Amino acid sequence: MRALFIYYRIASADAGAARPAVEAMHAALRRRHPELEAALWRRPQEKDGVQTWMEIYAHPQGVSEALEAEIEEAARTLSPWLQGARHVEVFVPCV
Repeated sequence: MRALFIYYRIASADAGAARPAVEAMHAALRRRHPELEAALWRRPQEKDGVQTWMEIYAHPQGVSEALEAEIEEAARTLSPWLQGARHVEVFVPCV
């Protein structure tokens, strides 16, 4: 099973606008992929008025490369709030 961990930075001042956009993106992705698990986490500390956020995606059959591409396409809506690039990490269970 392949899971995605995507982290990026958001200005703390933009968090109130960015969070609903991420939640709407997750809801739209879950409508198209009902078994998709999507979560939004953040680091508890800020640095210089910037927060680090992480989106976590999992699916019972794994997050395919096609779904990963769809997630990244959907995330283009977040570009007004990003402070730098989104970093995608792929993990699989230990066997």
